[in-house]
Amino acid sequence: MKARYFYPALQLLLCLSVIGASQAAETQEFKPEVGQDGKDVIWVPTPQGLVDKMLDMAKVTPKDYVIDLGSGDGRTVITAAKRGAKALGIEYNPDMVELSKRTAAKEGVSDKASFIKADLFESDFSQAQVITMFLLSSINLKLRPKILDLKPGTRIVSNTFDMADWKPDETASLPGCNSWCTAHLWIVPAKVEGTWKVAQGELTFKQTFQNISGTLKNGNAEMALTGKLNGEQISFNAGGTQYTGRVSGNAIEGTAGGNKWSAARVGKRI
Repeated sequence: MKARYFYPALQLLLCLSVIGASQAAETQEFKPEVGQDGKDVIWVPTPQGLVDKMLDMAKVTPKDYVIDLGSGDGRTVITAAKRGAKALGIEYNPDMVELSKRTAAKEGVSDKASFIKADLFESDFSQAQVITMFLLSSINLKLRPKILDLKPGTRIVSNTFDMADWKPDETASLPGCNSWCTAHLWIVPAKVEGTWKVAQGELTFKQTFQNISGTLKNGNAEMALTGKLNGEQISFNAGGTQYTGRVSGNAIEGTAGGNKWSAARVGKRI
C-alpha cells in the first residue's frame, strides 16, 4: 500500500528538481539585448576597439583604480583589469551585474574586476584615478559637479557624449568604426580661481574649467595672463614670461624664466 503514495511523491520531487534546474539555467543564460531599457539610458555596448582607445587615452596603468559608470556587460572593467588595474563597475541592472561577474571569472580577472548594483547618483567614486562612461550628455551634465570635485588629475573618458561647455582636453575617433566611435578625455583641473600672493605682487585668476585668465600685478604695473590647467599642473604667460608650476591646495610652486616662483592663496578656497 505504501508504494501507491511513494511514486507520486517521487514524481513531484523530480518535477520540482527539473523546474529548479530550468530556472537556474535561465538565470545563467541571461543575455543582454542591445537597446534594452535601463534606469537612465538604454544599453548599447561600446565597441571593444573604442574601449581600448578610451583606456589608452586615459593612460591606464596597473597603479590605477578605474570606475566605469553604467558598466553594462562589464567589458570596460574587464579590459582595464586585464591591463593590471583594479576596476569597479557600477551598474543598476542586477542581471548585468551577475553577467559581468561571471565573465570576469571566465577571463580570470575576478581578483581585480568587481561589480556592484548601485545608482550612479548615489555612488561614491572619489577614489578613482580614471572614470569611464557611456551615458547621455544630459546624464554627464548632472554628474559634472561631482566630477569637478574629484581630485585634480583624475582622468574622465566618455564614449561619444560630451559635457556641454566643459570642452574635452582630447578627442579621438576609432578608424574603421561605424557607430559609437568617438572618445572624449577630460582631466579634472585644480581649482585656482581667486587671488594669490606672489613675491613680486599679486596674481588674480579667473577660471573656466581648465582655462585660466587674469592679471599679475607688480607695483603699479598690471599684466594680463592666459593659460591652462592640466590636473595639478598650471601654465600661463604674463608679460612675455612663461610660468609653470604645480598646484597643491592653497600653494603653487614652479619656475618662470629659469627662476623659481611660488604663490599662496589669499583666503581659503571655497
